[in-house]
Amino acid sequence: MPETLRARLDHRVAMQLAATEYQRVISTLEQLSPADWEQPTDCPGWDVRAMAGHMLGMAEYPASFAQLIRQTAVSTRRAGRDHVEQIDALTALQVQDHAHLDTAELIERFRQVAPRAVRGRSRIPRPLQSRVTLAQEFDGVKERWTLAYLFGSILTRDPFMHRIDIARASGVQVPATADHEGVIVADAVAEWAARHGRPYELHLTGEAGGHWAQGQGGERIELEAVEFCRLLSGRGERGGLMAWHVPF
Repeated sequence: MPETLRARLDHRVAMQLAATEYQRVISTLEQLSPADWEQPTDCPGWDVRAMAGHMLGMAEYPASFAQLIRQTAVSTRRAGRDHVEQIDALTALQVQDHAHLDTAELIERFRQVAPRAVRGRSRIPRPLQSRVTLAQEFDGVKERWTLAYLFGSILTRDPFMHRIDIARASGVQVPATADHEGVIVADAVAEWAARHGRPYELHLTGEAGGHWAQGQGGERIELEAVEFCRLLSGRGERGGLMAWHVPF
């Protein structure tokens, strides 16, 4: 039976993180110069402009039921036709959907959709969010994700990680506060620890960092908090317990 991934974050906390994260994305995009939009990112084949198109599409995904159904149906059909993973077909569709927008239009669309995305992620009754699950494959393992996990954690981790990608490509700074980035990091740490289940001692530096431990005699790891999340997402390689990934 595939493992079921459930939300660890309280619903209210998750929705506040979502609202703040979307505003962080808008602020990041507003700081980009014309040349920045053309820079390659850590995601193969995507420059900053393509990545922003994906981010807008992923915000639109929960913002309306019609968008959720359309994006799911089209990407599922294309995945079967092209023999690719559904998530790859979905993100390619999102980039394609917004390729015609200039950068000012893209930012304005993000401003408009952000509050609707938060409402959309909140509108499904919480009992259903915890009971309804979706089949996923992550790192070659079949899993089931509750809607609460998808809407509460993953759809916030995704723009957070892409802000980091954009920052690395453009030089724009990633803000880090304990009450936003720190909560996202702590949620990722808890999932990482549950996935590997082994003793460890982890010290993450920076405003979003902290100290966590489990068991005795485990691997000791010290990293900057944002870099830790990059490694968890599969951006870069490191052995030991850091070879265990977490969805972003």
